[in-house]
Amino acid sequence: MTVRLIGRVRAEDLPEVARQLEGSGPGVVLQLDEVTLVDVDVVRFLNKCETEGVRLLYCSPYIREWMTREQDRS
Repeated sequence: MTVRLIGRVRAEDLPEVARQLEGSGPGVVLQLDEVTLVDVDVVRFLNKCETEGVRLLYCSPYIREWMTREQDRS
């Protein structure tokens, strides 16, 4: 299953995204090609998702770089 995020994604959106991912089973994909802006909570959430096996498709270079920096900090 693919969950597609679009536009600005903020911390208050994460409970709904998590709910969508929970019901999707193995092999879930987050498609991020139309995400334009995120906050630090979203970056941490994406790192957690990837750690748990969620595949991130079309992740913006700026988001990927931020994710790497957050991983290095922890």
